[in-house]
Amino acid sequence: MSFYDTYLKYKNFDFKNFFNSVTENKIKYILSKERINRLDFLSLLSEKASGFLEDMALKSHKLTISNFGKVILLFIPIYISDYCSNSCLYCGFSAKNKIQRRHLNYDQIETEAKKIAETGIKHILLLTGDAPKIATVDYIKNSVKILKKYFSGIGIEIYALTQNEYNILIQEGVDSLSIYQETYNEKLYAKLHPAGHKKDYHFRLNAPESACMAKIRSVNIGALLGLDEWQKDAFFTGLHADYLQNKYMDAEVSISLPRIRPHAGDFKISHQITDKTFVQIMTAIRIFMPRAGITVSTREAPEFRNNIIKLGVTKMSAGSSASVGGYALHNNDTKQFDISDTRSVKKMEEAITKLNYQPVFKDWQTL
Repeated sequence: MSFYDTYLKYKNFDFKNFFNSVTENKIKYILSKERINRLDFLSLLSEKASGFLEDMALKSHKLTISNFGKVILLFIPIYISDYCSNSCLYCGFSAKNKIQRRHLNYDQIETEAKKIAETGIKHILLLTGDAPKIATVDYIKNSVKILKKYFSGIGIEIYALTQNEYNILIQEGVDSLSIYQETYNEKLYAKLHPAGHKKDYHFRLNAPESACMAKIRSVNIGALLGLDEWQKDAFFTGLHADYLQNKYMDAEVSISLPRIRPHAGDFKISHQITDKTFVQIMTAIRIFMPRAGITVSTREAPEFRNNIIKLGVTKMSAGSSASVGGYALHNNDTKQFDISDTRSVKKMEEAITKLNYQPVFKDWQTL
């Protein structure tokens, strides 16, 4: 059994007729329940539910405070390689884009790590392009060795691996994995990924479970909002997270909500995601999964990030660069996507504190 078996149950689900059947009374009833089921969650993603955003936000806030308190964990991404063998239509690092590629050596990685460590943040997310023959597992393993000298928590956002490969990195000190299915629509996925390692839908879909089987401490999943109809991708993201949380109870499960941002290439967004829609997705997920973490990155604008902190967010990036060598090496000419929130870690700390929340720089120590 894998999550794909759950996906198949809803792959041909009649979403249109279901949404047409949702009534205001049904939404009110769902919001009165202590725990909701899958179809309740889907109802909260309906057009009818959009008229109850204030009620959803209030419940989401209460559930988050109850399960997490008034804290926001901060982390910083570090891009160490942007070589890629994939031709993903929506990504700035795609092999089809003629950009300046970079691959940091170990001395450069340490230089970047030292600069990032000056912020005081103790959680770092290591990112690479999808080029296993260049950014090899050994290269990533050795990079983790360097990062361990400066950070207490090390996450990875790289290409999908096998259980054994995840185990190698976990043994070296990696404690969290972020990996996005991009879209759960299997047919659309094939069109968006015409070539490369990432083309394998099933291998990508099973990667979070492979990491859980390797005993990783934390897994963070999501869909790239804007590729497909948002209700469907949000629904399957929630189902996937729920599947992992119920099957691997020793793993911390989180959900990210990345919206497509401008990047190299000429990909046109098919489905616009408004701020109102974003809030509906986030609060619906929180009500469905009270114990799941919710991560919001610097893809979102400063004011918007400030406004949604109280609605269910538990983790945020700060002082970010989406370029390889974007900190001490000042390489910012090529990036995976445009960052919206360019505030420094200090400014983010001040903004969070002003909202009477506690910015957390460290909540885990890798052994």
